[in-house]
Amino acid sequence: MERVDCVVIGAGVVGLAVARAMALEGREVLLLEAEAAIGTGTSSRNSEVVHAGIYYPQGSLKARLCVAGRDALYAFCEGHGVPYRRCGKLIVATDESQLAGLQALQTHAAANGVVDLQWLNGDEVRGLEPQLNAVAGLLSPSTGILDSHALMLALQGDAEAAGALLALRAPVGAIEVTNEGLRVDVGGDEPMTLLATSVINCAGHAAPVIAAHTRGLAAESVPPRYFAKGSYFSLAAPTPFRHLVYPLPEPGGLGVHLTLDLGGQARFGPDVQWVESLDYQLDEHRADGFYAAIRRYWPALSDGALQSAYTGIRPKISGPGEPAADFRIDGPAQHGVTGLVNLFGIESPGLTAALAIGDEVRRSLGCERRGVRSGLFLLRSGR
Repeated sequence: MERVDCVVIGAGVVGLAVARAMALEGREVLLLEAEAAIGTGTSSRNSEVVHAGIYYPQGSLKARLCVAGRDALYAFCEGHGVPYRRCGKLIVATDESQLAGLQALQTHAAANGVVDLQWLNGDEVRGLEPQLNAVAGLLSPSTGILDSHALMLALQGDAEAAGALLALRAPVGAIEVTNEGLRVDVGGDEPMTLLATSVINCAGHAAPVIAAHTRGLAAESVPPRYFAKGSYFSLAAPTPFRHLVYPLPEPGGLGVHLTLDLGGQARFGPDVQWVESLDYQLDEHRADGFYAAIRRYWPALSDGALQSAYTGIRPKISGPGEPAADFRIDGPAQHGVTGLVNLFGIESPGLTAALAIGDEVRRSLGCERRGVRSGLFLLRSGR
């Protein structure tokens, strides 16, 4: 059985950021990914928005890590040549009845540390985006967009430069808590058993499954998992917008909003559909319900203007009708298992918060350097 210092499970954007944080701390890191490439799950099916931290409950991990992660992410992109743009976002009130909600949102954002929101009257909103229907709006200059694949490649590069190793097609089947450490059973083309000092479960949708197959972890430490599917549609014609455009939040989500990619393509979504499995097929008929929602803030949207884009499924740990759950970063202080950290419910703003999540995980383990250098690392790194 090979001994390793730190195993990170899942090479999405969060797993890559965690592996980077641990490797930069001097830990010997092996990053295990079940698929044949990095970032093929939730990380490849998101809107690539850098969130400001406006909406999340005050004091929550989502709020704190989003604000910290946003600033760290912009600095990382600048320093690593990751394409990004601070395009800004407009949150619009489309009639007078929404003004109080817009004011409350500005107050809430300030309590989260988002202090740069700018109140705009209707004329000022239309001065920025002439086609919008709005009696008022909030401009969020800290909101932006980025190239998520380039970000993941940069995180991988940093992690590997610090000594981390990536193993693809290496699914984790089970973990066992032993007196010597955490035993990790790895399948795939080259099955192996590892004995690790630390294991960090960043497996996204599979994180509760892996936790449930961790012998020695109490069953009550494993949350249920739910799948919230969102469909996205793009604009067939060139977009007239330069900013992201969001309506006021609604129960269950942020409503059907307009985002942009770095190429200028406009996308609308998501709606919310609770599903039983990871089915990414897009039902083109769901676009029928998008037109009325979009026309509240963009009346000029023409019939037939939307075309199918993609779907994403969020790794939820709260179900239909329940309050949205916070991120869970469960370390030894939460479940009592030395060296184990489980990340649950890391949905939006997980991409924005990824670097801050890496730091949070590092702190939860006390960030001590173990100094273990196994034969596995020496062999696979060629050292």
